[in-house]
Amino acid sequence: MPRQGQSVESCIFTDWYKQVGDEISKGDMLFAYETDKSSFEQEAEEDGILLATFCEAGDEIPVLQNIGVVGQAGEDISSFQNSGVTKEVAEAQSEVVEEKKVELQQEVVLKEREADEEVKISPRAKRLANAEAVPYQKIDGSGPEGRIIVRDIEAYLVSVPKASPLAKEVMKEEGLAMADKGSGLDGMVKAADLSTNPVYTNDFEIKKLPNIRKLIAKAMHASLQNSAQLTHHLSADARRLLELRQQVKATEGAPNITINDMVCFALIKALKQFPDANAHFLGDSVKYFNKVHLGLAVDTDRGLMVPVIKNADDLSIAGLSNQFKEVAGSCRQGSIDPELLSSEAASFTVSNLGNYGVEMFTPVINLPQVAILGVNTIVPRPADLGGGAYGFVPYMGLSLTYDHQALDGGLATRFLKQIAIEIENLTIDF
Repeated sequence: MPRQGQSVESCIFTDWYKQVGDEISKGDMLFAYETDKSSFEQEAEEDGILLATFCEAGDEIPVLQNIGVVGQAGEDISSFQNSGVTKEVAEAQSEVVEEKKVELQQEVVLKEREADEEVKISPRAKRLANAEAVPYQKIDGSGPEGRIIVRDIEAYLVSVPKASPLAKEVMKEEGLAMADKGSGLDGMVKAADLSTNPVYTNDFEIKKLPNIRKLIAKAMHASLQNSAQLTHHLSADARRLLELRQQVKATEGAPNITINDMVCFALIKALKQFPDANAHFLGDSVKYFNKVHLGLAVDTDRGLMVPVIKNADDLSIAGLSNQFKEVAGSCRQGSIDPELLSSEAASFTVSNLGNYGVEMFTPVINLPQVAILGVNTIVPRPADLGGGAYGFVPYMGLSLTYDHQALDGGLATRFLKQIAIEIENLTIDF
């Protein structure tokens, strides 16, 4: 498994582009994998045959661990196997290489077995049968001594209609046989074709979680499980931000500085005054940062990503804005440096849902950071304008989630208030 960046310790394997037994040419796309929300493809570095694979789609693999072998037919691969690879799996891999030399049997033979008759089946064939809901107990194997091998399962699959994922789940759970024909597209068998039970109607669909969603779910669960999170909500007068935004839009040649850029610029000023919030909680110690390494949540088609702007406190507001646009674009293109997505790389994170009209939410901390700021939409609220006059004033909601293990409530409240003060008194050069 290739290593992408010094902080990446494991990757999610997503797909083999070749099968065991296939001939490989140098430069062929061999497999795909993902780090923390970035995807990669790996080319073959040598000619040969794919002799073995040690992982499947969805497996989390430590970097630099062997995941497969490319070599010549008949070569000994035992020295490349990981300690977790069993003898049965190794035998199954060898069996596949041999099977590739034989043309796929297109006819399947079914038989009735006695209740106590042993069913001989190779490990790989059994995995394929279970995954595809194949009743292998009824198949007459073509392998040695009647053993059921992969080509028998593949032949069965060729002989029956394709089934939807839900239909496969129903067949496995209920022990139902494949229908002769299906009502789906191109004759696909659907769950409703297997049973008249109203539970199995087509009003829902079962889908596996994408690998990115699994990573996000794992990180969010770990965050809530391993910290004492508490959220404070406060509003800031947004008239100053809206005024500055209008000035930017009216100034010819001015950079496109957004409301979010201004909020982050004000936040950095507050963090310099409250270094306790610009830190990592390490259990029995706290790591305080002299510089502000600001993470910004970015919504992409592949999931939520949080790239970091290093030394953000050294940047002008125009420089900060340009950096945000650059990393956000890289995230959406899938070309972001994995090092910039590590939660350890940022000292503090901002999540802005204001563009979606969200008035209040509870952001979840990116551990080991001690806090995260949620930025909400701007809404008009009644306020005292002075002299006994009242009117509606635009207010921006701010939601600060902090780890109570690292920060006291009083300090967190003063920090949140300071963010509001910086927003209400912001000055920028553009």
